[in-house]
Amino acid sequence: MPGVPRPRLTARRHGRTADGLLLIGPFRGRDDADALIVDDSGEPVWIHRSDQLVTDVRVQTYKGEPVLTYWEGERRTGGYGYGVGVVLGQDYRRVAEVRTGNGVEGDFHEFVLTDRGTALFIAYPEVAADMRPIGWPRDGRVLDNRVQEIDVATGEVLLDWSALGHLDVAETLMPLAEGADGTPGKPFDPIHVNSIQDDGETLLLSARNSCALYSLDRRTGEVRWRLGGKRSDFPVSGKAEFFWQHDARRQPDGTISLFDNQITDPGDGPSRGMILEVDEEARRVRLVQEFSDGRTFGQYMGNMQLLPGGNALVGWGSTGAVTEFAGDGRPVLELTGVGNGSYRAYRSPWHGRPATGPAVVTTPLDDDLMRVHVSWNGATGVSAWRFHTGAEPSGLSVAGTARRTGFETAATVRRAPYVVVEAVAVDGSSLGRSAPRAVTA
Repeated sequence: MPGVPRPRLTARRHGRTADGLLLIGPFRGRDDADALIVDDSGEPVWIHRSDQLVTDVRVQTYKGEPVLTYWEGERRTGGYGYGVGVVLGQDYRRVAEVRTGNGVEGDFHEFVLTDRGTALFIAYPEVAADMRPIGWPRDGRVLDNRVQEIDVATGEVLLDWSALGHLDVAETLMPLAEGADGTPGKPFDPIHVNSIQDDGETLLLSARNSCALYSLDRRTGEVRWRLGGKRSDFPVSGKAEFFWQHDARRQPDGTISLFDNQITDPGDGPSRGMILEVDEEARRVRLVQEFSDGRTFGQYMGNMQLLPGGNALVGWGSTGAVTEFAGDGRPVLELTGVGNGSYRAYRSPWHGRPATGPAVVTTPLDDDLMRVHVSWNGATGVSAWRFHTGAEPSGLSVAGTARRTGFETAATVRRAPYVVVEAVAVDGSSLGRSAPRAVTA
């Protein structure tokens, strides 16, 4: 794709991976970032450039159809953001743009669609709070964590939960820091909710700075139980302990998966994906399985996705790597070079057919031959490219065919005044064509 630098990813495959493509959002060291879909070799399928931060690129379902979603906005000092949730159709056109309401800005930690046509979102508004329980003045400045459910079509706020309305500042395990000491302009973040899951009559939350999971009653907003942290309702010890975690998800079998960052400082790791069996009635928790390579840590960010067939995909967050594990814990794919990390990583089936046609660039080689470069950003299922040339756009004939070799394919054909490039599926059917392009010297 002309003018778009290619990401430099390295993939090492050691075994059988699950079906689907990989979705990541590599940080490039500034507020801007790429949204990427790549295959198992690290070869791009779709590249989205933005001058804003892009996170949480994934496939979800909206109105019964697969959609591509991500968060896009401004990265704020302190590990949160102000932005919107974006929903794209399979043609990569915007289907919806979702914003939080009631005067707060949507944060990048979660944007999840429900089967009710709603979205769950987090916001981090700065508020005044009594910080005396942690040794600071009554009139401290802190970040509240608001959890909102929003009707995607109308923007109506259907639920608006305040962490500081139900949790105590003293639950925090995060020490005050120079840039976040609770003084004006330096708000302290005591809870730091980083994931939400619709869990029937409840919501399942992960909160990094209290090192705890919370089950909330959707109707009343009350906390049904805490798992981990200072006030855990479950005894948690040994291999079941987790710290600074992300991405808590209830699984169909009732277990809870999460990404256990585990560390305070680099070198304290390694981090791991973990599956917990949680008996809510007996208040017992047990580690069922963990996924770790024994060396990689994510100091912040990160997630684990359990895949059909038993594999698990771990995004290492601040460490720019993604690992897919087999069900027995063996790494089957290692992807490195993911910028300065990706907030999360996913694997999902995805069928994209862009609304815009393929991009074509031609380079004359001599009086008889020319080099034709073609790419179709976001298109899936392209097996080969068919090149049509001629003296007029209305009178073209097939000049050659080339197997798709990656994000961009190049072929040499006889020089002609005009060229059209056609995408071909594995069964020989046409997927789409470029506009006629005049060949210039």
